Amino acid sequence: MIFLRLTYSLKFLKWFSALLIIDLLLSGCAVGPDYVKPNALVAESYKESDGWKIAQPSDELPRGNWWGIYKDPVLDQLMNRIDINNQNLIGAEAQYRQATALLQQARSGLFPVVGANASENRGSVNNSNSGFSSAAQTNNANLNASWIPDIWGQVRRSIESSSANAQATAAQVDAARLSIQATLAQSYFQLRIADMQKRMYEDTLKAYEKSLEITLNQYTAGIVTQLDVAQARTIYESTLALAIDIGLARAQVEHAIAVLVGETPSNFTLAPQPMSIDPVTGLVVSPVSKLVANLPEVPSGIPSQLLERRPDIAAAERQMAAANARIGVAKAAFFPTISISAAGGYQGADLPGLISLPFRYWSIGPSLAQTIFDGGARLGALNQADAAYDQAVATYRQTVLTAFQNVEDNLIAVRLLQKESNAQADAVKHAQDAVRISLNQYKSGITTYLTVVTSQASELNNERTLMSLLNRHMSAHVGLITALGGGWDTQKITSK
Repeated sequence: MIFLRLTYSLKFLKWFSALLIIDLLLSGCAVGPDYVKPNALVAESYKESDGWKIAQPSDELPRGNWWGIYKDPVLDQLMNRIDINNQNLIGAEAQYRQATALLQQARSGLFPVVGANASENRGSVNNSNSGFSSAAQTNNANLNASWIPDIWGQVRRSIESSSANAQATAAQVDAARLSIQATLAQSYFQLRIADMQKRMYEDTLKAYEKSLEITLNQYTAGIVTQLDVAQARTIYESTLALAIDIGLARAQVEHAIAVLVGETPSNFTLAPQPMSIDPVTGLVVSPVSKLVANLPEVPSGIPSQLLERRPDIAAAERQMAAANARIGVAKAAFFPTISISAAGGYQGADLPGLISLPFRYWSIGPSLAQTIFDGGARLGALNQADAAYDQAVATYRQTVLTAFQNVEDNLIAVRLLQKESNAQADAVKHAQDAVRISLNQYKSGITTYLTVVTSQASELNNERTLMSLLNRHMSAHVGLITALGGGWDTQKITSK
């Protein structure tokens, strides 16, 4: 009996070894298409980069802390709080951990599953001869294992898909971080420009209040009519309403910044920045206005580099690779599944001495399973995988096109808004001259107060336009940096 068992075991070991060799030989290939990155439309140069600075090997954006080029310590402190407190980013990182856990699960399919159990059962057994029943006890302890050789590459394709998904999720985390950083920078500069506007309205209201006082004195002296007083009051009150509104806008932007850095708005405050009046131009000057006048150049590089510098493009490319691998998983389902299982242990009535030769048992053997008919379920899964890959390719190419549009839009915006802001600053200076001249003429009785009101309204409108341009200019500058990837590169995900 022992000889027969030994002979059977040797035959099975030979068969098992042959199967293992076949599996190792086939491990280099798997059903389904190998991934080849599809082409995307890439121009040789940016259309709107005429006169723009081209990146040199040693002239790149700071890696990671791209906002450092603005040299604002308050902005630096706010940015450092994003990784710690921003809940959207924390959620994205948790999603990445889920993706790596799925990759770990996929890799486990390459190894056998081993389990163990032990049990004790007590019961009664009827004796037909005596008519009495007696107690019986059974003790059991065993070890079992099963393994499915990855002959058709289904597990390897699953690992390939999960790995690409994990890399895509890592890139999505970086894309989310970059988006949050850009929103914070743009909101921060919007708040600082609101500080400039608030100061502008305060200075304007002081000037209008003085004009109203002059008009009231002249009305008391019988020099002007009540219409002049009404016009002076109108422009003062309407400007006061605008000043109140800018306070509302600033408060709401401050609340938005609080949420971005993970704070409750009620516990978060950003003090206004100190400002002054330029003695030459008479304009409100702040650290932001000085920064806008001397914004650092952003190296745009060449379009092909954008594919390596945008995390959203990298995420779309990795999702495309994952979709390609899932085609192989779907194709492997058409082939038979071979599994090997083994079990062994001890079983007996008495627990003492259970683990001994007389109570030993074992079993080992292969099994083959093949679905004969499934009503088209596997074919449907394969067609779905093919269509999902085509969708991923289209999404990737659209992401690339959108990225190029973002860069072109911000290139032209930064360049032309700089010129527009310079022209508007000149317009503000001339409008201030017009107000000064009209006031002198009004005091001298040469012109009516309507001329003063008109010139004051023109000055205010031009100053408001200049502030709006400064805000748009800063937003476009931040947008250009983030459109170029913010100093990001694909090594951040391939190294994970």
